This record gives sequence, C-alpha cells and structure tokens, in this order.
Amino acid sequence: MYSSNNKAPEDAVLKNAPPGPSWKRCLDLVVCLAVMPLLALCTLAMALVMKLVSPGPVFFRQERVGYMGRRFKIFKFRTMKVGADTVGHQAYFKELVGTNAPMQKLDAKGDKRLIPGAWLLRASGLDELPQLINVLRGEMSIVGPRPCLPAEYDLYLPWQRERFTTMPGLTGLWQVSGKNRTTFDEMIRLDIRYAREKSLGLDVWIMSVTVPVLIAQVYETRIRRLSHEQLQQTRPPMPIAQIRIPESAANR
Repeated sequence: MYSSNNKAPEDAVLKNAPPGPSWKRCLDLVVCLAVMPLLALCTLAMALVMKLVSPGPVFFRQERVGYMGRRFKIFKFRTMKVGADTVGHQAYFKELVGTNAPMQKLDAKGDKRLIPGAWLLRASGLDELPQLINVLRGEMSIVGPRPCLPAEYDLYLPWQRERFTTMPGLTGLWQVSGKNRTTFDEMIRLDIRYAREKSLGLDVWIMSVTVPVLIAQVYETRIRRLSHEQLQQTRPPMPIAQIRIPESAANR
C-alpha cells in the first residue's frame, strides 16, 4: 500500500521491474509532436462548448496509479458536471471486480453526471487526448495499460499488479481486444501479456487499429444508449393502486 505520494509499493514484482526500452520513449515523442495540433484544436473547441453547456474548467485532473505503482495526475477534457459525485463509479467498479461482468461504462445507460454530448467524447477517446501532456512529462506512454484510481489499485491482488511493470498508456492491448466486452480478469491478463511481450511492432500495430476500434465503440455506445432510452419510454406506468397519495392531499 501507499504511505505517501510518488512512493512505489514494496511488491517484489514492482521492485524488480526493468525500465522501459528507449525505442518506446522515442516513439512516444514522435507521436506527441504529430498529434499536438489536434490537441490544440480540440482544446479550443472544448473551451467554446463549456461556455455554452457547462461553465467551469476545460480540463479535469485526477490522481491515478501508474508505472511501478507511482501516483501522478492525469489530464482529461472535463465531461462531467462540476462537483459530480464519484461514489457511484467506485461502487460500480467494485461490483465489476467481484462479479467479473463485462466492463461496460455507465455511459451506455445514460449517466446523469455527464454534460450534453459528453458520451461521444468518452466513447471516441477524445476526452483522453490531453494525456499527451502526461506522455511528454514521462508519466505515461502512447501504448500501455490504463492508469487506475488509487481506490481501484487497493482491490488488486499481488499477481494482478504486474500490469504496473510497464508505463500506462492512452491505448493498449486491452483497449483493442474487446474492452467493454471483456471482464476485469481478462483485462488484467491482457495488460500483463503486454507488459511481458511489448515490442516496437506490437505498439505500432495497436496504434494502427485504435482508430477503427474507437469508431466501432462509438457506434456500439450509441446503439446501447438508444436501446436504454427506448426501454425507458416503453416501461409501463405505475398502476393507480400503487400510487401513494399524501394524507394531507387526500383530505382536502
């Protein structure tokens, strides 16, 4: 466990993890420089959108656990209302770990914490684009396991923490291998497989299939949202006998 920020846990697996290969850092810098103009355009667009639909900061910062168990702050475009409650997310993640159900986001069911149109940003991964800043700072890589929340890290078993022996990333083997259709256990095994087998060729392949996967993910999320909305609309009304009328109103 952690006793202070930026201090790695005493897990033997993490202590013996080798540093990342030099080719990976070079690839990260090349990709960052190529994508930075897109980040600038998205930041400008998000600033305009925020003024219209949800006043507040454009960026959202959150503590995560990354390489060797170290904590750092990630950057994201804010997609939730200011002051949104996160207790529901933590309970949902704990349920996913315990039941090993498919790791679908709450977005598919219409998360009320989201600002208008935020589901599209989240499904397309554009909300993660500011993490290029984390990549430039050496806290993340383009390809790698997703950095988890400290509360989520506490639920990991010792063998599952091997996924932290490589730099966290924006995309990864799990993300292009089913993601929302996979279970927590399957995600862990895919992340560990990447940590053990990462190579230049594997990173290039993952990056090359990420965009098609994200496009398919947007489509699937839209279908799930439509299905949920239709289910809500077709739900039968409550029988009159079950409607409780306050006594004060009934006596008027």
